[in-house]
Amino acid sequence: MCALTLCFMYISLTNGTFDLSAKDVLRTLLRINPAKDHDLVIFDFRLPRIVLGALVGFGLGIAGAVLQGITRNSLADPGILGIHAAAGAFVVLYMFFAAGTMKTPDWFAVLSMPMFGFVGGLVAVVLLYIFARQNGEFNPQQLILVGIALASGFGAITLFVSLKMDPQNFEMAAVWLAGSVYSANWRQVLSTLPWLVILIPVIWRRAAVLDLMQLHEVSVKGLGVAVSRERQILLLCCVGLVSACVSVSGSIGFVGLIAPHIARRLIGNSYKYIVPLCGMIGMLMVVIGDFIGKTVFAPAQLSVGIVISIIGVPYFILLLFKTRTK
Repeated sequence: MCALTLCFMYISLTNGTFDLSAKDVLRTLLRINPAKDHDLVIFDFRLPRIVLGALVGFGLGIAGAVLQGITRNSLADPGILGIHAAAGAFVVLYMFFAAGTMKTPDWFAVLSMPMFGFVGGLVAVVLLYIFARQNGEFNPQQLILVGIALASGFGAITLFVSLKMDPQNFEMAAVWLAGSVYSANWRQVLSTLPWLVILIPVIWRRAAVLDLMQLHEVSVKGLGVAVSRERQILLLCCVGLVSACVSVSGSIGFVGLIAPHIARRLIGNSYKYIVPLCGMIGMLMVVIGDFIGKTVFAPAQLSVGIVISIIGVPYFILLLFKTRTK
């Protein structure tokens, strides 16, 4: 999986409007008589876009695995449960109230956007806790219905706020909402990286707890696991990952839904292996989706969120039919 991801990263780095050879890329990366135009293409445009897409895919894939684990619902996904939409709505609110800052974003603006997304994600989780639990447990069908309702509600808020923006900020928000890493830069990479570095190890250390959570609630408590506390910690980590990713790439849906299903087919149900593999699958999905979006429709560019949705919607419908059959 890593080799395949690196392969597509290389293809994405060398192909585009301005094609580069492998020799050009190596000379530029190793600083062997680099050309200014190669520096511009690689370090200012392509490399930050590839790295940011890889980080976003890694975070969303792991977030999807965690959500499906703690809810015991194979259809759970940050987008379907409304967490994407809530985080996105709060980021758009920040864009609206800090309009002057967003035209020339400084470090404070870039670093504060994930925090606003985190607050939005927490709001969505609180509402899920209120409306989708019965007798202290998540009801799988009710969880999906509440999630779809939340996504629609926060989506409406986002649309309303974005329509109140001036034309320049509205255009920026519209591209961002489609799920895009088109305007990626190193500041966004650095603002996302700490969230992943801190939260992913916390999740991976609780892989055994996620395995136990696949049992009935009473059985898990009987084994001495503090279910509520562990679930809250994992949910907070999940919201943090989603918020950091949404703040820099917008809403890229279905990565967190598809990656865990592929991972389980490849290695089984042990979360010790599912968590990192979901991250790598998510990374591969976003890198490939972004490459398709920028090359297949050239000179126009299609957002990576739209490319993945084209694949994800039929897959989601297929999963729904399988779930109903079971």
